[in-house]
Amino acid sequence: MSLVLNIVNIAITCFVYWLSKACYVRWKNVLLSPILISPIVLIVLLLLSHTPYHTYINGAKCLTYLLGPATVAFAVPMYKHINLVKRHLSEIIFSVTAGSASAIVSSFLYALWMDLSTALTTSLVPRSITTPVAMDISKNIGGIPTLTAVFVIITGITGAVVGPSLIRLLRIEKSTAKGLMLGMSAHGAGTSKAFEMGELEGTFASIAMIVAAIITIILAFTIFPVLRSELMF
Repeated sequence: MSLVLNIVNIAITCFVYWLSKACYVRWKNVLLSPILISPIVLIVLLLLSHTPYHTYINGAKCLTYLLGPATVAFAVPMYKHINLVKRHLSEIIFSVTAGSASAIVSSFLYALWMDLSTALTTSLVPRSITTPVAMDISKNIGGIPTLTAVFVIITGITGAVVGPSLIRLLRIEKSTAKGLMLGMSAHGAGTSKAFEMGELEGTFASIAMIVAAIITIILAFTIFPVLRSELMF
């Protein structure tokens, strides 16, 4: 019975994602993004069917294991444009380092301003990188990984919605700059949006997302402990 239930949970999750993806492709509205619509629809279905979350996640959690391979797959377009990546390596490292540091510090200061608990603060800090890495960092610094995943999704959707408008407003024309901006600010969701603009934009968004993950790991275990010890009481 449990095996059948697990299969049903996986099938429903895949169907909801496929349907939301079809709607997004059809109408091209970022508010119809599967990242936003799929969780909402699944929550409604769980509430209507009175299905406990633990029952659902026990069957569907295997899908989360695909996050790792999906992230690694971004290496393919990077390899195709390796010469261009080498040419802009210093700009990539400098800009993404600045972005990662700003994300950690701004998240921490926002948490202090809102008087959030220690657990919420540590869950919020790694919000600006891809989900599997963010959840792992959150676990190691004392946060709540599932809550961090929520913050990551909110950050990604917000960046994917606001990013294109900022690009137009600031008149950013270079594909490299567009990609780095979307990849740094909105990680997976931003990278997906960047690939809609073009392969080069998507490639640099992928690079920004991966480099940001590496840099955030370093900063989360160096800068953040200092901030926490000096400013949290």
